[in-house]
Amino acid sequence: MTATQPEATGVSNPLLNVGFRIPFDQIRPEHAEAAVDTLLAQTQAKLEDLARSGERGFANFMADLDTLTEQLDTVNTIVHHLDSVNSSPEWHAAKMAILPKTSEFYTKLSLHPGLWAALKAFAATPEAAALDPVRARHLKLTIDEFRREGADLQGEEQARLLALNTRLAEVTSQFSKNVLDETAAFEMYVPTERLVGVPQRVQDATRRDAESKGQGGHRLTLHAPVLVPVLTYADDRELRRDLWLANSRVGQQEGRDNRPLIREILKLRREKAQLLGFRDFADYVLQDRMAGSGTRALAFERDLDARTRPAFERENDELRAFHREQVGAEAPELDAWDVSYWAEKQRQAKYDFDEEALRPYFPMDGVLAGLFEITRHVFGITVAQSEAPGWHPEVRYYTIHDEAGTHVASFYTDWFPRDSKRAGAWMNAFITGGPREHGVEPHLGLMCGNMTPPDGDTPALLSIREVETVFHEFGHLLHHALSRVEVRSLSGTSVPWDFVELPSQIMENWVMERGALDLFARHYQTGETIPQELFDRMIAARNYRAANAAMRQYSFGLTDLSLHVEFDPEGDADHVTYARDLMATFNPTPLPEHYAMIAAFNHLFSSPVGYGAGYYSYKWAEVLDADAFSRFAQEGIFNRETGRAFVDSVLSRGNSADPAELYREFMGRDPDADALLRRSGLL
Repeated sequence: MTATQPEATGVSNPLLNVGFRIPFDQIRPEHAEAAVDTLLAQTQAKLEDLARSGERGFANFMADLDTLTEQLDTVNTIVHHLDSVNSSPEWHAAKMAILPKTSEFYTKLSLHPGLWAALKAFAATPEAAALDPVRARHLKLTIDEFRREGADLQGEEQARLLALNTRLAEVTSQFSKNVLDETAAFEMYVPTERLVGVPQRVQDATRRDAESKGQGGHRLTLHAPVLVPVLTYADDRELRRDLWLANSRVGQQEGRDNRPLIREILKLRREKAQLLGFRDFADYVLQDRMAGSGTRALAFERDLDARTRPAFERENDELRAFHREQVGAEAPELDAWDVSYWAEKQRQAKYDFDEEALRPYFPMDGVLAGLFEITRHVFGITVAQSEAPGWHPEVRYYTIHDEAGTHVASFYTDWFPRDSKRAGAWMNAFITGGPREHGVEPHLGLMCGNMTPPDGDTPALLSIREVETVFHEFGHLLHHALSRVEVRSLSGTSVPWDFVELPSQIMENWVMERGALDLFARHYQTGETIPQELFDRMIAARNYRAANAAMRQYSFGLTDLSLHVEFDPEGDADHVTYARDLMATFNPTPLPEHYAMIAAFNHLFSSPVGYGAGYYSYKWAEVLDADAFSRFAQEGIFNRETGRAFVDSVLSRGNSADPAELYREFMGRDPDADALLRRSGLL
């Protein structure tokens, strides 16, 4: 793959001059390196010109700096995206070819002595003193970021930072690839009799999957639409055990072992933080976030742990007692692969509620239509399906218009699992638009997931958790799509990560509101809404084992922070054992010796920063969303004025003001720290 190949160069390269309509039907792996080489050269030339601003005057200096890497950013995002949704040896090679080049460039950007000097010189000018509040914030945050990225380092220290950033990019990319490859590599074929208890829709889907591979029986994988229902419903305990153990070993197999990579990542992150003058990686990451420091984030999580633990112990005692009642006093102790199964049995016994009973009311198309209708009521936007080239036949494309009819955004969706697609659900931005001199330029984004797919003539029927995930990711999308910030780098989701989950998590609240559900939750065969008695049972069971769900999240957040604050990666202690022992205190059953969930923890280790030292953000933002939704609950879940206030104070503002100020603007006060525990029935 070289820049001299004719199909990858010149005007024939679809990754050059990418506009709003991205030609996904034309982009190939061989285009990536050639395009990035060209864009790096172009951007470097712009950078050198910008660094001479003191000679030519500072007209448009900050605006030019804001858009300096725009095309390069877009192409870099496209390449990484395609490797995550259509992974192949060719796409992985293309990503790895550009990775060291882009990592070096982005690192050197904030270390460029001429640009740093020009930035400081501009900050001392009358023009800088006269900037409006948003642009003044942009200037301050830019200077802060340059310092955080090492602009004041010299000589060998700069060279070392460059090496650290490049190696971090490489090793975290390898971590992600190992997880994806190992998840895709696992398959288990079982006869029908081993799936007793598993919903028929899963049996049908796994049978068809086996047939597509030329096999009999059922093909089981580690993708969530198969793994979760088997662990929850399969009567065959050995099958549950085998699948749970297989999933627990992802990231540990020969040739794809992430355990040594984790220690290297922890070392690299700590060295980088200390090189930049911080005690540890958590303090480095959290300096510009709402928590402010690793110590404060740890205290936040530990306070929640202490207040939740009594309910956690009570829930687990109740589950063990229920298990003995059903199986007998001599029943063996519950193991990790038993908890979901027996918890579901207990929930059905206590509330006569089985989440599977809700699936027929949540066909994917209906969920999306309802989501778009809810946001039309609340936020005054219109979403319509449109046409554009995609990266896979399942990809769909939509446009968003505001109340004035202005096209403010478009986005892609890609909802179903593939062996070539990474796990989880996520939103990302391709292009950041917003107000411009000539009008409003639209934003462009995407939402991806791994939801229950359609099966034959049966449409994709989602679980209630999957519905919440769709709403969650659309909240992120709205944060991007409705941004009205003129400064690109302060737009949309470019906010502190412990604030970025507020717009996404608040959207999940509508999924539990009868009035909202009646807009879209209709049986895919009869068109009937959810029966009132089923809805009542769902609400009654809503906080079932809420303490266990909370403690699971605390375990992730505290393990993350502890590894980055309190664990010494240069010491003799084993990081995998350290993490397992910590997680065990949050688990209702003992964990096996080999347990190493962190070896597959993409959130923490699949990018140089990602959610590293920041996983607590989910709970932090949950406190914000539980509190903020109380205003909607009081004023009306479809109250247009409340929705407009949320757009005006949060969704449209990006990082144009301090998040705490934006929150106070919407709520009229600081967050109520008890709101989340109250909503979960834990207070």
